Amino acid sequence: MVADSVAFSLPLRVPFRGLTSREGMLIKGPSGWGEFAPFDDYDIPRSARWLSAALEASWGVFPAAHRSSVDVNAIIPAVESPAAGALARAAIVDNGCRTIKVKIGTSLADDEARVVAVRDALDSTGADGRIRLDVNGMWSLDQARTSLRRLGRYGIEYVEQPCRDLDDVARLRAEIDIPIAVDEGIRLADDPTTVRLQGIADYAICKPMTLGGAAATGRVAKAIGVPVVISGSLDSSIGLASCVATAASLPELPLASGLGTGTLFERDLVEPPLVPTAGGIGVKRVAPDVDLLMQANQEVSDSRRQWWQRRLADAYRFLRDQAPGDAPPHEQMEG
Repeated sequence: MVADSVAFSLPLRVPFRGLTSREGMLIKGPSGWGEFAPFDDYDIPRSARWLSAALEASWGVFPAAHRSSVDVNAIIPAVESPAAGALARAAIVDNGCRTIKVKIGTSLADDEARVVAVRDALDSTGADGRIRLDVNGMWSLDQARTSLRRLGRYGIEYVEQPCRDLDDVARLRAEIDIPIAVDEGIRLADDPTTVRLQGIADYAICKPMTLGGAAATGRVAKAIGVPVVISGSLDSSIGLASCVATAASLPELPLASGLGTGTLFERDLVEPPLVPTAGGIGVKRVAPDVDLLMQANQEVSDSRRQWWQRRLADAYRFLRDQAPGDAPPHEQMEG
């Protein structure tokens, strides 16, 4: 296991894709803190990319920034429409967000009610805002056609990963006027640097934590062939800080980044947490608050703590075997 690592569990304000809390580990290195928090369904090779991002943050330096802050979108989980409207209004009024991503993929009636509630919140506050739809690849091609005929009337900036299969995504793009973004088709690829989206999608969703960090994300962005939107992975403020730095390092950042997820946590590891102010988040390194980290660590069960330690060790061994020269010294990493 990594010697300077701490497991954590953070409660969420509302369930998010079946989760009521977010678990992971923080890693401390000479440069600061990194976050290792691959979701449970990630295999070891993909978890190892997450560890690369954590080691880059804790052992390396933030990339050179082209901007001091980045605009971000708010996110609305798959909640009932009244709750969606309330969350959207809070994001607009309290956090200054003008772009709101809505989780989609329940029933079409529920999806439409959620989108209508968000559109009403944007219009009633005079926000002149944009809506993104995030389907997580849950639609078939026929479902996508039917759903987007209904949802397209509400001013959609883009729909994210409407279908899992990229051939279906390309077919859909040829038939509709709504721009399409790809997420899972990149971060779940065996080698994200080989993905090319020209003629398939309009935007690439690049999540630094799942791609191996800022440097790896930069390589993907340079090769992928379409404009990039940087997004998070339900990270604590430690991980979000790395994602914000990555977004700020890109020469071109045409749209708001998907980094407004800090508002989904009941509490964070950092005080104050990285949540949007005036619709954006500034670039800065952050460190965990000692008391908050202790509390979050105490909420991890013994069995889950051991599970995270095993996963961290497995991911590190994978990285060491793949590219030993890129890893920190072995004696610093195991104890």
